Amino acid sequence: MEALRQTIRRLIQISNEELSQFLDGAVTKSFKRREALSYPGIVPDEIFFVEEGTIRVMITDREGTEHTIHFALDNQFIADYTNFMLRQPSAYTLQAVDAVQVVVLPRSSIEWGYTNLTQGDRLGRLIAEYYFIYQDTRVQNLYARTPKERYDAIEETFPGIHNRVPQQMIASYLGITPVHLSRLKKVDGSKI
Repeated sequence: MEALRQTIRRLIQISNEELSQFLDGAVTKSFKRREALSYPGIVPDEIFFVEEGTIRVMITDREGTEHTIHFALDNQFIADYTNFMLRQPSAYTLQAVDAVQVVVLPRSSIEWGYTNLTQGDRLGRLIAEYYFIYQDTRVQNLYARTPKERYDAIEETFPGIHNRVPQQMIASYLGITPVHLSRLKKVDGSKI
């Protein structure tokens, strides 16, 4: 849990006592490769902090095709934030790409933090702002950049991603087919 402690300390000023109380309800949990951390149809009641590994957020369409929406790497928070906040059933699956270790922050801890931490609102706001900026950039990339430009930029968003996830997940994230991704890689072999 040390990485989470350091991340929180980078975001806000917090005493040792506050931090200990905030993390009192948190638990460290491990997931195996391809194991789901959360499922569609269930109201998300926790936020995950990735200590080690890679998580993908995906949605499955009516034809059964999985679409990768987001990745979370070491030292990042991940959740279905919208449905966590709205207390609505999720449309997404959060899945371990490889063996993953996370710190699970239950809703009760998050709500306690908002109420009791001196800078609890600031912590929540900063995490929400990061997520909003990521989502806004993702939408802009999908509509204003070519697949090649999106491919070239993925490493900036997710450092080392080419060595962490299968290429079909990267293709899905980019909104292209695996065949198209292979063509892009041939054009730019230096990226891989």
